Amino acid sequence: MEKMRAMVLSECAKIETNPLKLTQIDRHEIKRSNEILLKIEACGVCHSQLHGIEGDWKDIGIPPALPTVPGHEIVGKVIQIGDKVTKFKIGDRAGITPLLEACKECQYCREGKEHLCESSVITGESFKGGYAEYITVMEDFATKVPENMKPEYAAPLFCAGITGYKAVAAAEPKQGKKIGIYGIGGVGHMAIQFARVEKCKVIAFSRSQKHLDVAKRLGATDAMVFSENQQEFLKTLKEKHGMLDAAIVFAPADIVTDTAIKSVKKGGLIVIATVGENPAFMAFEEKTIRGTVIGSTKDMEQVIKICADENIEVISETHPLEKANEILKKLKDSEIEARAVLIP
Repeated sequence: MEKMRAMVLSECAKIETNPLKLTQIDRHEIKRSNEILLKIEACGVCHSQLHGIEGDWKDIGIPPALPTVPGHEIVGKVIQIGDKVTKFKIGDRAGITPLLEACKECQYCREGKEHLCESSVITGESFKGGYAEYITVMEDFATKVPENMKPEYAAPLFCAGITGYKAVAAAEPKQGKKIGIYGIGGVGHMAIQFARVEKCKVIAFSRSQKHLDVAKRLGATDAMVFSENQQEFLKTLKEKHGMLDAAIVFAPADIVTDTAIKSVKKGGLIVIATVGENPAFMAFEEKTIRGTVIGSTKDMEQVIKICADENIEVISETHPLEKANEILKKLKDSEIEARAVLIP
């Protein structure tokens, strides 16, 4: 059995303790006729992986089993295909989202919402994760990546990109609509651009000046420092911009979600793209609160197309695979401008 390098998590622990260990494990092999084998070129580092590694999300069953290889936004070269594969040929570039596979038979799958499938398999929650050199995937759950897209550009599209795109779509964008985006990291910086494509006015909120500078550069109408002094924050926002038509929450803090709900006008829309407590909600204000998570394979194809057509910018920095612990620590400390990408 051929081996490959992978960063393996055997036990959930604080990232400061370097819980990911560089290990030689069996290289994945094609086992089904509709699978492709990718040599991974790049894997984005997502904040939700940090929660999984540190054990913050054990109560929602993440990670489902240990040991595991994290990493769920992957781009690589097809180096082998199963004998029934028609979508890819050897040498193609392909990407994988957090949705590694789904049953294809349930109501969700039949409706084209396979990312909601109850028996879906999530990339990076088994030995099939992107912090490694190779991965196999069924052809239907991989998306073609244009040859001219650099791997470090394309990899973040497969989680940050699709999450940002889908959250903006859930906010029902239209020209002139005032959308607040809370949390401007890997996902938020892409969401700003997708909202701008729809000609929305975007107001970005973050605790970090570095992230606010990014937001302004990418076309946000305004970028404001988020403050936990909710009354003060809402007062400033109202004076500058009035109430928002919609808000999208990427920052995983309950105070942010609560503030976002209060910043939206009556009858407005709040899209929550993170995990947290149920926020307080006043029914008489007729607001809609909506959850969102990644997207379908069709959504992913759309993301690739928009990014190519609209020249969407992906701010990424590359690091070698074995630096995964250090990079996750930097992410924890808000020291990554937008997206870090690991190169095996």
